[in-house]
Amino acid sequence: MPIINRIADFAEDMTAWRQHLHTIPELSFDCPKTAAFIKERLQEFGVDEIHEGIAQTGIVAIINGTGAGRTVGLRADFDALPIDEQTGVEYASTHPGKMHACGHDGHTTMLLGAARYLAETRNFAGRVALIFQPAEEEGGGAQVMCQEGMMDRFDIAEVYGIHNIPGQEFGAFYTTPGPIMAAVDSFTIQIKGRGGHGAMPHETADPVVAACGIVQAIQTIVSRNTHSAQEKVISVTQIHTGSASNIIPDSAMINGTVRTFDKETQDIIHRRLKEIVAGQAASYGVEAELDYETGYPATLNAPDQTEFAASVARAVVGDAKVDANFAKVAGAEDFSYMLEERPGAYLFLGAGEGAGLHHPKYNFNDEVAPIGASFFVQLVEQMQPGVK
Repeated sequence: MPIINRIADFAEDMTAWRQHLHTIPELSFDCPKTAAFIKERLQEFGVDEIHEGIAQTGIVAIINGTGAGRTVGLRADFDALPIDEQTGVEYASTHPGKMHACGHDGHTTMLLGAARYLAETRNFAGRVALIFQPAEEEGGGAQVMCQEGMMDRFDIAEVYGIHNIPGQEFGAFYTTPGPIMAAVDSFTIQIKGRGGHGAMPHETADPVVAACGIVQAIQTIVSRNTHSAQEKVISVTQIHTGSASNIIPDSAMINGTVRTFDKETQDIIHRRLKEIVAGQAASYGVEAELDYETGYPATLNAPDQTEFAASVARAVVGDAKVDANFAKVAGAEDFSYMLEERPGAYLFLGAGEGAGLHHPKYNFNDEVAPIGASFFVQLVEQMQPGVK
């Protein structure tokens, strides 16, 4: 694998960093141990500036190049998930109920590897802003960092990020211009009827039957209210009601998720959910209230920056290992907030075989970290070559 020789030289150090981070998983914004470890490494590398406390435990570090130029942002997330680990590795989580089950420990390691190399060589013009972000899994740490003025404060012109993807070819890069990941919304419908004896349904306003009718009607939104070429997902994932076989309950709850790639489709689905809930409630003689929560927006890659990032990936791993027209993914990613403020690109990096993301047996493949670090370095050096 044609990774940068100097990065290959300290690959064992990167493995040690990653495995240490794996032992101390922290959730959401509350990641003080993780942030402290990152700061210690950055100080060792001799970066020019370290700015702490952004989105509580987030860090932005600056490395100055040689000569004038723009600032490129490189982002890694570092929060974990509330999962009990089942990997059995010797460096397993020491924090019960918390686990790095999405590879954010690996993402942080890739960016630390790039930071070490860039601080040593400085073979680029302008500046690099190393963005270490908490709360990707829950809380929208990227949004908070942007709301706190990160992009303007550090004059970031473009921004790039990588996510590992197990089950895809080891060392291969996957990206696409435009939407690469979906917007994620959730909805909850509270139904209030009138309960009673299961043998006397005529004396009730049955919320169970109403819930079934609402769920069935929701299924028509994708098939009948949106264009067939528009990719979208509506999934009802929870229905809670009732307590016994002979009791018609007073209430029911429906919950689900919506995934879309464009604002028009998102708006249509929101409108139709409101109309369906109101109409079905009236037809069944119950009251129903829709709570629609808008979450992370779609992750939209800028075309020019995506083309450039793909060319950099080809220089690192070869043409055959880069798919620049990868199929959209219905999962969501809060890097989308950064791409709303600045042009850039998000890429997946194949990690080979292994348990899937968010699985209790998932473990980041340490052999892929030098590839990701090499990509970050090449991106910076090719974008703005240093002054000789």
